[in-house]
Formats: sequence, C-alpha cells, structure tokens
Amino acid sequence: MVLTDNALTVLKARYLLKDENGNVIETPEEMFKRVSKTIATAENYYGGRPDEWEEKFYEIMESLRFLPNSPALMNAGKKKGQLAACFVLPVNDSMNSIFDTLKNAALILQSGGGTGFSFSKLRPKADIVRSTGGIASGPVSFMKIYNTATDVIKQGGARRGANMGILRVDHPDILEFIKIKRSEGELENFNISVAITDAFIDALNHDMEYDMINPRSSTIVNKIKAKIVFDEIVKSAWETGDPGIIFIDRINRSNPTPHVGTIESTNPCGEQPLLPYEACILGSVNLSKYVKNTIITGNKISFNRMEKNIDFDGLAEDIRTSVRFLDNSIDVNKYPIPAIEEMHKGNRKIGLGIMGWADMLILLGIPYNHRKAFNLARYLMRFIRDAARQASVELAELRGVFPNFRGSVYDAPNMPRVRNATTTTIAPTGTLSIIADTSSGIEPLFALVYKRFILDTELYEVNRYFFEFTKKRGFYSEELKNKVIEKGYLRCIKNVPRDVKKLFKTAHEIPPEDHIKMQACFQESTDNAVSKTINMPFRSKREDVAKAFLLAYEKGCKGITIFRYGTSKKGTLVKVTDAD
Repeated sequence: MVLTDNALTVLKARYLLKDENGNVIETPEEMFKRVSKTIATAENYYGGRPDEWEEKFYEIMESLRFLPNSPALMNAGKKKGQLAACFVLPVNDSMNSIFDTLKNAALILQSGGGTGFSFSKLRPKADIVRSTGGIASGPVSFMKIYNTATDVIKQGGARRGANMGILRVDHPDILEFIKIKRSEGELENFNISVAITDAFIDALNHDMEYDMINPRSSTIVNKIKAKIVFDEIVKSAWETGDPGIIFIDRINRSNPTPHVGTIESTNPCGEQPLLPYEACILGSVNLSKYVKNTIITGNKISFNRMEKNIDFDGLAEDIRTSVRFLDNSIDVNKYPIPAIEEMHKGNRKIGLGIMGWADMLILLGIPYNHRKAFNLARYLMRFIRDAARQASVELAELRGVFPNFRGSVYDAPNMPRVRNATTTTIAPTGTLSIIADTSSGIEPLFALVYKRFILDTELYEVNRYFFEFTKKRGFYSEELKNKVIEKGYLRCIKNVPRDVKKLFKTAHEIPPEDHIKMQACFQESTDNAVSKTINMPFRSKREDVAKAFLLAYEKGCKGITIFRYGTSKKGTLVKVTDAD
C-alpha cells in the first residue's frame, strides 16, 4: 500500500488510534486490520468464516479499492464502536421531543455521525401554546439552539458537527427559514434544505398560489404565490449556497418501506433520505482502480471502447465483498440509542457508492461532460446497482430478508428477495478520496491545483495525472506549471492542445446543466440519492440558479445543492490564488 503525504496527514489527524496524550499509536495497515477484524466477527452470527472474510475485507481496503464511511474507519474495534455515518432523528411538536432529540443528536455527533432533522412538525412562530398560554417561537428558534449545542461537540474528536435542517415549503415559517443564513454567523453547523412538494412545483409552473398549512392543526392559514417563495430560495442560494432543495414527494415515491413510515429528512449532505430514527452505513468503491488500459501514455486522446478498458469482472467481485462488509457492519455496530438500532436492523439499509469517477474518465480519455461520459454513467451505475442487489439477494438466501420485508416494495411478485431495503447511495467521499488518492464522488476536478481545508489542516493538492501527461505529450514546461498553479485550470493558457483542455476541464468550466445531467444519470440507478454540488462561477446570475433548480426536478434528481464560488458560504476547496 502506497499512501500520499496528504493521505497520511488526514489519517493521522482523524482516523488512526491515539493514546491519552494524543500521540498516534497505529499505522494505516493496523487500522485496516482493526476494521476488517471487527467487521468479520459478524460472520459468527451466520455460520460464516471470520478469518476468510477478515482477509478479504483487509485486502479490498488496503488496496484502496473500497473504503467504508469515516465512522467505521475511526470507531471499529473501539469501546463505543459506532460505525454509521448517516442518521435522521424526529423533531415532534413538544418540548420533551425537541430536547430529547437534541440529546440523542449530541450522542450521534460525538460518535462521528451526521444528523438530519425535519422541523416541519413544529408549530409556526406566534402560534398558540395552550399548555402555558404563551406563543410559539417557531422552528428557526429551535434550530438556533441545536446549532449552538453542535458548536461544542466535535464529532468523535475528529469531525466537526454536521446537521441537515429541513422545512417543508408549505410551513408558515418557510420565508424566515429560507432567509436565515443570509445573516452572517447564523446556523453555521447546518446545511439547510427546503422540502419541495409536487403541489408547489405545479403552482410555480402555473404562476399560482399554494396553501400554507399549520402543522399543529393541519389547517390552511394562508396562501402565497409560489413564485414569491421560489424567488427567495433562489436569492438565498445565490448569495450563500443555502438552502438546497429536496423533492420530498419524489423521495417518498422511492421509499422502499412506506408501511414503516414516511421520509421527512436526509443526512447532512443530502444523499441519504431516511425514516425517523433510521441510520445507514455507507461505503465507496474506487472506480479509478478498474481501468485496464489508460490514455495516460503520451498518445493523442481517442475514445476507445469502454467495455474493453474497464474491469467489470473485478468490479462485480468487489461489489459483492463490499455489500457483505456493509451488511456485517449493521450487526457489529454499537448504536447510540435503542430506537435507532431497531430501525436500522429492521430495514438494514446500506449505501454502496463510488469515488474516482472523474479520474476514471480521464484514464479513459473521456471529457467529463461528453456524451460518452453520460452514457457510461448510466451504464456503470446500472451495473453497480444490479451487482449490489444481486449480492443482497445472495446474502438473503444465507441470512434471511430484512425484518420489515413484508409490506415493502419488494414484497411483490417478480421482485427480488433482498437482505437490504436499499443498497446504493452516492456520497461526497471528501476525506475518503484523499486517503484513496482519487477524485471525490462523482464530482469533476475542482481544479488542477488547489488547497483543501479539513478542520485546521491545509492540504495542497495537485492533479496526479496532468503533469505526467504533459511530459509524455512533450509540452511540459516550468512556465506552464506556474500558470496552471496560478489559475488552477487550462482555459486561456497557450500551447496546451485542445483535446487536453477538454479532458482536464474543471468544475467551473462545466455548465450547470451538465453538472445536473451527470447527477441525473447516476440517480436513475441509485436506490437512495446522489450527493453532487452544482458548482457555479462567481459571475453566475440568479436566473442561472433558478434554471438549475427547475432542471434538477425535470431530470429526476431527488435534490440539488448550488454553490456559487466566492459567496459567503465558506468552501473547503479553494483555488491557490484565492486561498489567502
């Protein structure tokens, strides 16, 4: 195993075991052995062979072909042993519920998980509180309390608290919610999203009003033009990067266990819709490891047949191992509260996703927003979904279907008998991709050279392929290197061949429509949702944001996050010339 300096920095800061004085007492190899040994113990419950699977789990991680979500790497084998990254907790309309949930969220955040909440059940500001004779302060006021509490919790000592706060678009306090992050310093520990309904989209398309509903009484208290609300969402997203939007009705149409409950929220990055008290353990395969024949040889780029250049057999085998790893994780996980354990073991949701998509495309010689890239995205994700689902079927034959199977969408003729209610999710893989030395999630290259900020650590990142490629093609120079470091991209740099500029196109050079199209291509065959940032250059207009939101709905996405570079929401990725 060869790890980069950045990978070692991240591992030492976040993942490797430390003694009481904060000194690292574990090597990366020992970390993978600790994780693989812990996860393999679940084989004892089903008559499997722990030693055999420990070796397989270690090999797939040590080779950096697969990595589980961060809490699994951090906590496996520890006393607390909390392995899941994604949680959703209910917030019901009572003081007991609000503060019980806050207590449970603190336990989750401390263990390294991220929490999502819908505040849509809370009565609106100025509504009656009959028990006291007073008036309600509204959802946003309680979000501020949650935010303050999160401030003092550092996840597992290695991650800052991360929350998702969601409010339905028909809640009477929706405008206050939409505008809250325009004020500097508000809800800094929250990503926020508006839960958009089909009825709202219909009203927006017909320039009509829609109903505002008091969740306490379920009565209509007001009507408002959909365009007024939509324009405020756009304005806030353009200014700050928040709110994002989730299409809550579409999400619930994909709910595999509607008899168990209704989905109200997602995890902090939006890729994992979950029922109240539900959790999910994620993992990602590194696509850059399955390219057999690459174009990084100095030859002029040509689009070869992708089927010949991707190791689909190896990928399928690793998916089978990864699904077993994630299913085992559910059984060995130490849950922070019993209600979460009951829900997670009832539905057994896992989320296998990918990282290294941009790197795979570069190795294949396919520009990120080329027609062939979109076609490959659809084909590849369908392959991954089918292989993951088949692995879940095989596990069900050995271990039984998930306990809430009866009444689920799978409890029907011609549907597979699966072990897991969901098997696929596409997460952002921020630090995991650093460890694996590959591009994150399904994102394009942010820049060829940039700085990344993780907690208090600044990492300098250089694209691993570009300068190697320039040397083999014969146009490398120190002048070119300095210009690329200064700009971060190739646009307007002379003496770079046109095909190379296309191949190494960066996030802000790709039109928002193509970002969304890529997200939609992957969403077609993803059980859960897709985390994808729609990057926009600073010069983008509000109309661009509005078009992106509507296009995401039209293309079948489950949600969308816009980030206009240089706005008030602090990004973790910064071009070198903007870093100071």
